[in-house]
Amino acid sequence: MTAIEERIPHYDGLADWYDQHNAATAHADRDPLLELLGPGDGLCLDLGCGTGQHLGTLRASGRSVVGLDFSADQLRLARRRVVGGEALVRSDAAALPFRDGVFDAVATLWLSSDVDEFAGVVREAARVLRPGGVLVYYGVHPCFNGPHTEMRDDGARVVHPSYRAAGWSRPESQWREGGVRQRLGGRHVPLADLLNAFADAGLRITRVSEARNEPVPRALGLRGEKL
Repeated sequence: MTAIEERIPHYDGLADWYDQHNAATAHADRDPLLELLGPGDGLCLDLGCGTGQHLGTLRASGRSVVGLDFSADQLRLARRRVVGGEALVRSDAAALPFRDGVFDAVATLWLSSDVDEFAGVVREAARVLRPGGVLVYYGVHPCFNGPHTEMRDDGARVVHPSYRAAGWSRPESQWREGGVRQRLGGRHVPLADLLNAFADAGLRITRVSEARNEPVPRALGLRGEKL
């Protein structure tokens, strides 16, 4: 039995629920994600592609897409969104089964709260990028979204002193009620750790976005280019 077979992916058994629950979010992400990524060609890796809800968006940027996820259950649904000769791969995001410099772009979408060590994932993503290639982070805004954040009915956010407590939090923590984190828990990556992950991987941040024009942003976007 291989290491990937020994571990149980978080989303196995939840794929159908997740696909329905996340549909509105994926739709809202389309325009800000395309603006952040920009047009291009070549290969784009959708790292942590889930059920494939962003494959069409990445494809619309002009790139050919390869989807990768650890959950076979998620990939089962992603196959419905594959076009032509696009590939789906089951693998660990921290140990990518690709040679150095094979991709022109990598997209990590809502991934930081699902992986054990986001900095290690960014290093792997940078490794498989060609020089000048683009890595996009689009996901949890660590200042206003996480187990340290209490979301009030009036739209305000209360940030508790546990902000600096990086690491995994249980489902009963302050993650938004009814969401994925209430079912699975998740990992909080403070802003400094997120930015340093890019710097340590040899990526130059060229664009920052607090997406969707929300009064208190829930999503953060970063575009980094490999030096």
